[in-house]
Amino acid sequence: MTGRCAAMGVAILVGLAVPGVASGQGSSSSSSHGPRTPWGVPDLQGTWTGSTLTPLERPAEFAGKSVLTPEEAAALEARARARNAREPQAAAGDPGTYNQIWFDPSSSVVPDRRTSLIVDPSDGRLPFTPEGRAFERKSTGHYGQGPRDNPEDLDTGERCLTDGVPIPYWTGYNNNYQIVQTPQHVMIRSEMYHNVRVIPLDGRSRNNIPQWLGEPRGRWEGDTLVVETMAFADKTAYWWANGYRASRPTLRLVERFTRIDRETLDYEVTMTDPTLFTRPWTARFPLSTNQASRGVTKGPMYEYACHEGNYSMPNVLKGARLQEK
Repeated sequence: MTGRCAAMGVAILVGLAVPGVASGQGSSSSSSHGPRTPWGVPDLQGTWTGSTLTPLERPAEFAGKSVLTPEEAAALEARARARNAREPQAAAGDPGTYNQIWFDPSSSVVPDRRTSLIVDPSDGRLPFTPEGRAFERKSTGHYGQGPRDNPEDLDTGERCLTDGVPIPYWTGYNNNYQIVQTPQHVMIRSEMYHNVRVIPLDGRSRNNIPQWLGEPRGRWEGDTLVVETMAFADKTAYWWANGYRASRPTLRLVERFTRIDRETLDYEVTMTDPTLFTRPWTARFPLSTNQASRGVTKGPMYEYACHEGNYSMPNVLKGARLQEK
């Protein structure tokens, strides 16, 4: 798969944007929590990154420890900067790997130094049911393993479709998300796979037509944008890099976006799905327009021409045929 290519215009935004606000520069007022739109709500527009060294789940080495000391956080960040400065080595048996020009991992923990992005349950772990744990292990264990007889034997990310339900957290590359607002809609576009979510704010009813990324509806609760997404298509028969992110009809997703200051959005996501989890779980982390503060590349959104340059898929299938011979 290719990474960043030529910068592209976002044609879909033309029908959404209103004069003076598409770039995020049209705010008529601001507060201590950041700019507001001309129609009075917090201005969420901009290019945001959620990249961080802090993992989704609390590592075993930090079991029972919710926050790192300043010294522990500094040591982790120093090791990450040193690691990012070295060229990665291909795993045994692999023909090669990306070099550092493609990778863009973070080198910063979240500002409050938490040991996990998950804040509920308090142990910082995904509360899988036994069936959910088995599904997750089956999904993650499939990567690079098993038969490769057809494209469906590769996971959805390798097929340039999506890595799953909307969680703007990524540490590899293509870390950015763009938000555009009008009084009636919010649009969120991801740099990875260039998925686009158009979120109505006008109180319309759901169509309940199953979709890969579900059917979102948004509303303002004070200065917080709440996005509730349901009607996910059933794609559990496909392979996923992480099973818990698979599109499935039993999933309900609630996201909260709160502008904290001119360069920070507080992001919170709660997943509810009794087929995978014993209880709802919640993760929280800040999104930032200050990319340098997260240790990732500064710059605008770029086109992720994954399908157009996905030479790895036919090469994987060709390699499997050669192995059979």
